[in-house]
Amino acid sequence: MGPRSRQRRAGAVQSTNDSSALSKSSLAASGYVHDTFAALLVPGTARRAPLIHRGYYVRARAVRHCVRAFLGRACAAPGAPRAQILSLGAGSDSLYFRLKAAGRLSGAAVWEVDFPDVARRKAERIRETPELCALTGPFQSGDPASSLCLESSDYHILGLDLRQLERLDRALTAAGLGEAAPTLLLAEAVLTYLEPDNAAALITWAAQRFPNALFVIYEQMRPHDTFGLFMQQHFQQLNSPLHGLDRFPDVESQQHRFLQAGWAACRAMDMNEFYRCFLPAEERRRVENLEPFDEFEEWHLKCAHYFILAASKGDTLSQILVHSSPELFPRVDPASPSGILLASVATSDSQSPSFKRYGHASVLLSPGILSAGGFGEQEGRHCRMSKFHFLSRYCDLEWKGKQIGSWGTEAQWDGRLYHTMTRLSDTQVLVLGGRLSPVTPALGILQLSFCKSEDDSTEDVSVMVTKASTEEDSTLSCWRHSTTEVSYENQKYLFVYGGRSVAEPVLSDWHFFHVESMTWVKVPVEGDTPEGRHSHSACSWQGGVLIAGGLGASEEPLSSVVFLEPITCGFLWKSVDVQPPITPRYSHTAHVLNEKLLLVGGVWIHSSSVPGVTVIDLTTGLSSEYQIDTTCVSWPLMLHNHTSILLPEEQQLLLLGGGGNCFSFGTYFNPHIVTLDLSSLSAGQ
Repeated sequence: MGPRSRQRRAGAVQSTNDSSALSKSSLAASGYVHDTFAALLVPGTARRAPLIHRGYYVRARAVRHCVRAFLGRACAAPGAPRAQILSLGAGSDSLYFRLKAAGRLSGAAVWEVDFPDVARRKAERIRETPELCALTGPFQSGDPASSLCLESSDYHILGLDLRQLERLDRALTAAGLGEAAPTLLLAEAVLTYLEPDNAAALITWAAQRFPNALFVIYEQMRPHDTFGLFMQQHFQQLNSPLHGLDRFPDVESQQHRFLQAGWAACRAMDMNEFYRCFLPAEERRRVENLEPFDEFEEWHLKCAHYFILAASKGDTLSQILVHSSPELFPRVDPASPSGILLASVATSDSQSPSFKRYGHASVLLSPGILSAGGFGEQEGRHCRMSKFHFLSRYCDLEWKGKQIGSWGTEAQWDGRLYHTMTRLSDTQVLVLGGRLSPVTPALGILQLSFCKSEDDSTEDVSVMVTKASTEEDSTLSCWRHSTTEVSYENQKYLFVYGGRSVAEPVLSDWHFFHVESMTWVKVPVEGDTPEGRHSHSACSWQGGVLIAGGLGASEEPLSSVVFLEPITCGFLWKSVDVQPPITPRYSHTAHVLNEKLLLVGGVWIHSSSVPGVTVIDLTTGLSSEYQIDTTCVSWPLMLHNHTSILLPEEQQLLLLGGGGNCFSFGTYFNPHIVTLDLSSLSAGQ
């Protein structure tokens, strides 16, 4: 790489600091953390989305946890030498000012290193801000030709390139950073922007220079699944690619990396584990209630792709692994795969418009498959979908899709998502629940009538929308629920279960809807009520309902499978014993095929693998796992917030849509419909 390329790359990396600084300022302004200094260190303001806030919050808490653990140990002994904090790639971070204001630097000092332009801008900002100068106390500004940009009795800002280690070492020594004193090195999303050899040299240099030290890093990992590939693509487009992820893709390889470089002990964990294990339940509830939120899948996936690591050495700090034993966060890895299910593209650009949407619903009618609602791409923009998608089969082989509009004199499609759609007849569909925003439920029941042309062709089709209830009917003001057909006293009912609402983050209640009279009715249900959940799956089976997984209270994925069994006087809740137990998951789909329950895709946080298809034999309770082979699919397949349609005669499963808002990296949609070959599931029968 030439000098100009390196300069452009450095400039792109520096721009990530500006974006991060604005996010941290927004985080504090929204009440997630107490930081009155973040806004003083960055020009301008920006209001970030709740998902961004959560991501930066867990990062801030993880770093705070490590800093406090270090200071508590390094400054504990009477007469201990002054502790040192060396922040690498510090950018506009306010750590020094927060620690100083809290009285935590009486026995410690802070050194910060970043690119010269970044360091000089920060030093100038401090000089211009009386509130910041009041905390630094008297300070000196470095000579323009010097790497030292600002120096006070306990604060030093240096402008240096971390790739130039000899110069870095000399400048830090000149700035008073000792070798023997307990030292904390911090690198938040820094090493990954260095070439692997430069990062390795920095880790080794730190291990050799500081005999009594703690090295804490926060970085990305898991580059090879769909979220990871999309994450890498984002940083590549910013001209600041992530380096070393292929070589160190997970926490195990990262730990080995530090141990090989001379660190005595090392522990790393992803941010899901940190959030669950190190934040009190009361604090988690506070954060989860700060803003309306409904992007759980992307929140968990973001946390699964970032980690916090603490490596230590020396007598004082060797016991500070910072993180406790892994038993606190049980890993529930799926069983070894019993087979592979082949995925292939069902439609392409030449056959159909793209199917880019998630949070929608789909239903199989006699003419084809109708999908409605969700969030997606329409007419070149991302929005709540107003058009329907109709998928039909030609010559019994080829699937073709088209977008179709709606009409109606008394109702229009309202753009809802996370609703359910149930087939009433060959051309009639009932729509229940859903939301317009995280604080606005979609009230009223809609009925969709699928209309074909007079010649019975599917070339000219439309959907008529009518109201099946008044908006005043608030029986169902929820979303992420399930609706399943059941039979009671030879009558057809729809069993609506779970979900979430504006008032309740998770629901455990249920309702019965009598189809013939189109009214809500009471039906007796016995047995222990399952714990509340949303984003679960529900399938009709033997006149009752099989419910699996979901996201429970405290935003915890569930592994339970329950059966609402028909009995003489109504229904009975029964637990289904599954062995081995399934990995807790949610935002999946499910079907029953040949007395087997299929759980397709979804999100889980207790395993680093990617969910495929879990198959549960309903006669024995035995579960097995199948990987999805996407070799024949030319794009990464993201299987959550999708829908699926079972074609039992063909032994195929159609996967429609799916994706989500991937943190600050952009929104990902599966572009086309995919077919999953299920024939291997019955090969042994």
